[in-house]
Amino acid sequence: MANTLIQEIQKQEYTEMVKQLRPRPRIWRNVFWAFIVGGFICLVGQFLLRFFLGLGLNINEAGSAASATLVFIAALLTGLGVYDEISRFGGAGGIVPITGFANSMVSPALEYRAEGLVFGVGARLFTIAGPVLVWGIFTAWAAALLYYFFR
Repeated sequence: MANTLIQEIQKQEYTEMVKQLRPRPRIWRNVFWAFIVGGFICLVGQFLLRFFLGLGLNINEAGSAASATLVFIAALLTGLGVYDEISRFGGAGGIVPITGFANSMVSPALEYRAEGLVFGVGARLFTIAGPVLVWGIFTAWAAALLYYFFR
């Protein structure tokens, strides 16, 4: 009984010590930089959209070209090791959907590049993104069938 009481007191003291020593998260700083970094990525995307519209593409073609360019830039920056630093600094702002998706595809592949292009990079390229792509393709196919039969 006394041993259990001593353990309980030690557990409480330890919990208090952890509360005092744990670093406080800088929430407002993180929110600010996520907003700035995410906003800058979106600004680049909007610039690219306007650039492609200025070249004479229609809105759908310009949107596709801007998206493809953003994916290429994010993959290139991931390969150079820059995008990870942007995400570390900008937090959730670096996970703006299309660039974050490109980063999530390229990062696992880079970890296995020592195994070669086919069994390393090629095999790991869709480790994270593969299930997302399969689910998206399957649901698009199912929706098309439902539309075809019930329209």
